[in-house]
Amino acid sequence: MSGTTAKFRVGLAASAAVFALSVSIGAASAAEKSAAEILNALKPPKAVATRSLSGGAEGSARALSPEDRSFLRSVRGKTRSLSAGERDRVASIVKDKPSIDLEITFDYNSANLSRKSMNAVNELGKALSNPELKGSVFLVAGHTDAKGTDDYNQVLSEKRAETIKRFLLQKYGVAAENMVTVGYGKTQLKNTADPLAEENRRVQVVNMEASKEAKN
Repeated sequence: MSGTTAKFRVGLAASAAVFALSVSIGAASAAEKSAAEILNALKPPKAVATRSLSGGAEGSARALSPEDRSFLRSVRGKTRSLSAGERDRVASIVKDKPSIDLEITFDYNSANLSRKSMNAVNELGKALSNPELKGSVFLVAGHTDAKGTDDYNQVLSEKRAETIKRFLLQKYGVAAENMVTVGYGKTQLKNTADPLAEENRRVQVVNMEASKEAKN
């Protein structure tokens, strides 16, 4: 093999490596949600709903009952861990509310945000502090994959949800009383077919109560 041919092949290999890296970075960036995407996902449904063929309303979420609203007031801004019963009730309340799953990662075996997630949490902060969501009550829920014990994952998911809450409060002024943090550990896997999949390690944000409801 001539020196020229060898250099040419090395050049091709280097170019391929650079291309593969750029595609990988592009895919990672595409997975991140922008502030606008988060805002649109969390906006409450329009007040006027269309009627379905069965006679039910479409396009609107179930309004909170007085009991649910009272319960939310009791857990808003709390720093203590919610009981299993409280976690189940929160899950029931938010099941049809505007929500979004975000890929926010943390340092290994830690509740500290990883450096690569700073852009994601800043986009979240921009969205939640947008005037269009002013006064809304947000659920910040931490989830883990299935590795480790139930108790370990429960505590870790709670700590990670609290980390997000503190960041939103300190940097973007999202009121503590307008956030409910809860950890679900590994009880709500997004990818049940692959319990250790990365998408199971996520932060879920839900607009539990729109601003007009919250004032009632």
